[in-house]
Amino acid sequence: MQTSTITSATLSSSVIAVPPLARNSDETLNATENEKQIRHLESGGVTTLLYGGNAILYHVALSEYASLLELLATAAAETTLVIPSVGPAYGTMMEQATVLGEFSFPTAMILPQRDVTTSSGVATAVRRFVEKAQRPALLYIKHEGYIDVADVRRLMEDNLLSGIKYAIVRDNPSDDDYLRALTDNVDTGRVVSGIGEQPALLHLRDFQLSGFTSGCVCIAPSRSMELLHALQSGDYTTAGKIQSSFRPLEDLRNSINPVRVLHRAVELAGIAQMGPLLPLLSDIEPGQIASIQDAACQLLEWERQGATSSVS
Repeated sequence: MQTSTITSATLSSSVIAVPPLARNSDETLNATENEKQIRHLESGGVTTLLYGGNAILYHVALSEYASLLELLATAAAETTLVIPSVGPAYGTMMEQATVLGEFSFPTAMILPQRDVTTSSGVATAVRRFVEKAQRPALLYIKHEGYIDVADVRRLMEDNLLSGIKYAIVRDNPSDDDYLRALTDNVDTGRVVSGIGEQPALLHLRDFQLSGFTSGCVCIAPSRSMELLHALQSGDYTTAGKIQSSFRPLEDLRNSINPVRVLHRAVELAGIAQMGPLLPLLSDIEPGQIASIQDAACQLLEWERQGATSSVS
């Protein structure tokens, strides 16, 4: 596992994969199947893994946290950066900070929540977590009003943030006053688009964000990396074509549920057996399986076609 300090170059060097987490039938962690998922991502050139919402770390037991970190630290290749998550509750993240102190992860993402937060309260929580964990935090901005730009700027100026995952969904991603204000006040090299392949083109082209996170990269890693490279080189025509191939599975995730669909799509594509989802979530409906399997298998076949053409 890579343990170097995270820089703007780190954030832009790879699509940031956000994988699901494989579990056994009794809901314990499944090391073998998680390693299969990681090897698949690494085989496609992905070198950054972020375990957060898709891994359902919102609901992980504190008693399981150390074994989870141990699994992730040992499963990843030496060149792979792994970012675990903490929270979203303040008390949980502070206790997790103590556990993190036993490991060499260079950062951890603070999972966001809403309704029981204020901007200054979030900023205080970030400061206290960083002080206790002795490493910067990755800030996840998912909800409007979660944290003011001025508070983000102060956290960045005080070197408390390794980066920012920006994921507020807009009907028109190019019309985003908050993101414009954010990028006017912090280094855009530290901000990544956090909503998958679909808004990545607009976010990287119009707001100069450094990279993007993805769930569907778990099925087509080399193709997602091709999208990143096309965006970074300014080849937006190619980027648009690649982006469109991810849309069928992305549309299913958006219409049903992003976490539940991805969890089962990885399994239906034959990449790894993911097992049950933790409550408070439930599995997809039986009538949804066929469409998800079709989209996932088509995406994997497209991935394999790319691998074949690169060899020949």
